[in-house]
Amino acid sequence: MNKERLIIPDLLKGFAVIFMIQVHILELFSTQDIYESIFGKISLFLGSVPAAPVFMLVMGYLIALRKKEKNQLIFRGIRLFIAGILLNILLNLNLAFHVFYRGWDAFINIYHYLFGVDILHLAGLSLILMGLLQSVLGERPLPWIILALLIPAIGFMIEPLESQSDILNYVFAFIHGKQEWSYFPLVPWFAYPMAGFAFRLIEKRHGEKWQEINIKFFLGAGLFISLLIITPWALQIAVNLSEYYHHGIRFYLWAVGLSALWAIIVSLIPKLKINKKLQGFIAWLGVNVTLVYVIQWIIIGNIATVIFKTQNVLQSLLWFTAIIITTSLLTWLIRKKLVFRI
Repeated sequence: MNKERLIIPDLLKGFAVIFMIQVHILELFSTQDIYESIFGKISLFLGSVPAAPVFMLVMGYLIALRKKEKNQLIFRGIRLFIAGILLNILLNLNLAFHVFYRGWDAFINIYHYLFGVDILHLAGLSLILMGLLQSVLGERPLPWIILALLIPAIGFMIEPLESQSDILNYVFAFIHGKQEWSYFPLVPWFAYPMAGFAFRLIEKRHGEKWQEINIKFFLGAGLFISLLIITPWALQIAVNLSEYYHHGIRFYLWAVGLSALWAIIVSLIPKLKINKKLQGFIAWLGVNVTLVYVIQWIIIGNIATVIFKTQNVLQSLLWFTAIIITTSLLTWLIRKKLVFRI
């Protein structure tokens, strides 16, 4: 791969984490009126397909590209999963203090927050499963594509897992549950890294021929499927968090198509006369995406306990700017001063 193409996954991840930060601010800082306004709908859309789905697709693509050994993927996945649990604790420290020492336990179940299924847990479990699946499915794209389609289809075929046991419900939330703290369960979200992995296998198999046809193919098929058929319906899901977190195969196909179009747009950025420093900054965020994600959540989560849903549009924009700057500085300092990798 040439340098221009190497930067594209980093740009996609960089944009994804920026979109995640802005939607976290909308959800936790902005007033309910803003959340329900056109401003809020735009924010929710940007925080949907261009964020988590794109991030997970890129993750799957890079797993296939880098050809890590099974044990490397499994151990990396375990580390990410543990990091996700630790992140839940750190971002909810202020909330936990109020629950245990200010009487908030009367209306808040802190364990729903400490065991909330976030994208780090999804990434960790996905790495573990993909490490195991590589030796079974091999490098033929078709089995990966079939499995990627079956996973979101399960949502229609099998009811979300529930139990009378609280402990089992916390476990099921990571797999296929509709518990209020189950944001990124494996069903349907594991389908995205599977699709990204399959895309890289197809790209590898077809080589330069694939590079010649991919833009025409994705632009034609993606525009037709995404924009002409189900976009109005899909947008309603994209801005409804409960439905977005637990979508089915129809939305999944739309999200993959839209992600492909977004990837094409981003791939054009290095060719355009756009500020190179800005490009470099977004790519740098992508390179350090895990640390950036952890830091922004710790900041936002603890501040949200104090100012939950009280900020107007201007204040929300100022918070977004401040958190981007603070998170970037802390990421730079940690990378510069510490040998640190999550």
